[in-house]
Amino acid sequence: MRWKVKASQHGLTLGDFLKDEVNMSRRLVKTLKHKGGKMLINDTEQGVRQKLETEDVITVVFPKEVRAANLVPVPMPLSIHYEDDFFIVMEKPANVAVMPGQNHQGNTIANGLIAHYDKQLLPYTVHVITRLDRDTSGLLLIAKQAFSHSAMRSVEISRRYYALVEGAFPLGSGTINLPIRRHPDSIIERMVANDGKVAITHYQTLRVSNAYSFVDVHLETGRTHQIRVHFSHLNHPLLGDDLYGGNLALTNRQALHCHTLSFTHPFTKQALSFTSEWPLDLPQVDQLFDQ
Repeated sequence: MRWKVKASQHGLTLGDFLKDEVNMSRRLVKTLKHKGGKMLINDTEQGVRQKLETEDVITVVFPKEVRAANLVPVPMPLSIHYEDDFFIVMEKPANVAVMPGQNHQGNTIANGLIAHYDKQLLPYTVHVITRLDRDTSGLLLIAKQAFSHSAMRSVEISRRYYALVEGAFPLGSGTINLPIRRHPDSIIERMVANDGKVAITHYQTLRVSNAYSFVDVHLETGRTHQIRVHFSHLNHPLLGDDLYGGNLALTNRQALHCHTLSFTHPFTKQALSFTSEWPLDLPQVDQLFDQ
């Protein structure tokens, strides 16, 4: 990666430039210094205390990304909304895990992305920024390098979901502020508990019948299963979410879809926003509420 020093950046140290102008964390700068990366000014390797002059060309060479052993390439169709040298925004279908795990080996989004990289001879790996549950569909944000992943830690990401929940949820908008922790009897299930971590979910109810409600949800925090746990705790579980009491009559997976993903690109400073339609494998809203 290369940058040219502007007149306004004259006199900065190389370390300050990387930290303040490029959003590179101190931890990542240390990685460059001690784990095989390089920081160059005008093609000469320099330390972080080196002062910069206008028109200097800074080059950063990152250590080679090490792929986990289970991140083998598995070609698969990928619906990519956006891709540059740093990030991918893509559509995740339901019933596919994002990363390999004990119960999901090989046929995951990450394995598909590795095949996508290899086809282009790119040496990247997969850093998941906005994770989705296996049975949740919608927009997913991936960083290609540890560097770009680190830069996103200071960036606000807006995620909005559509959810179909059971029962007549109150019309209008509101906020669910209930802490969440792991259920003591399960490594998967979560629950609302006073000693849990802060979990804040904003909502707007869009359609209501006696049997179902269609809700637009905005996450302020991102706890595991947060939307599912919050609505289940209020006795309005998501359709198809049998882990948290949802009925399987109309769908065999939770009726949850990430429909909007927005953030400001940490390097280009461009405001980016992506949208995704309600998927066809879930009950169709117009048909459900016009019956």
